[in-house]
Amino acid sequence: MIDELRAFSLNAMTMMNYDVSDVTDDTPLGPAGIDLESLGIAELGLRLQDQYGVVLADEELEKMAYLTFGDFLADVAVRVELARAGGQAA
Repeated sequence: MIDELRAFSLNAMTMMNYDVSDVTDDTPLGPAGIDLESLGIAELGLRLQDQYGVVLADEELEKMAYLTFGDFLADVAVRVELARAGGQAA
């Protein structure tokens, strides 16, 4: 699941005009790394919601700017598994 989410997220960020050529799991999502601003994180969240059915609340999206890419993927993977199991995705 993580590899699928990684590929999807990197592709989505590329389509959003972010340079992801040097992104690793240790790269921060925010200013010290990918530099996703709040609107970028919200758009990525919407794309993940459309693709995987996970819901990321606005308050959660703001906190995600402080995560590394790997931590973000791990969080989303748990939410996807919960959504697929019929649990709460948020």
